[in-house]
Amino acid sequence: METPTIGKLVQAKASNKVWTIGPEAVVYEALELMAAHDVGALLVLEAGKVAGIFSERDYARKVILKGKTSKTARVREMMATPVLYATPDMSLDECMSLMTEKRVRHLPVMDGETLIGIVSVGDVIKRIIANQHHEIRQLEKYLRGGGG
Repeated sequence: METPTIGKLVQAKASNKVWTIGPEAVVYEALELMAAHDVGALLVLEAGKVAGIFSERDYARKVILKGKTSKTARVREMMATPVLYATPDMSLDECMSLMTEKRVRHLPVMDGETLIGIVSVGDVIKRIIANQHHEIRQLEKYLRGGGG
């Protein structure tokens, strides 16, 4: 079996669409976009480059706690920076470790300066579980065949 990587996960995802928003948009627009597309985070692009990431967690923890409202606060004020990212050659385990250690749920996947996708902790967990099921089936097949 090939080594599972984040690049392969991004290629295999049903939807590789990455939803983005500009830093000057109001937070309410970001929330509408996330709700419309059933995503938990948006990449914030400025001049075509990843400038930040805005997530449901950022909204929950920053807007109200800073005395702001979603209709007046700008995404720039609430987005997380600097942006952590995964690379296509990163293993699923490395990605999971990074997400766990840094307590993030979404990582953009960058190939150099090129954004190729975004993965969520759920995407990574599902792929790890699928790979484990595959390995178990292969082992069962081997053992049924006499093991050697």
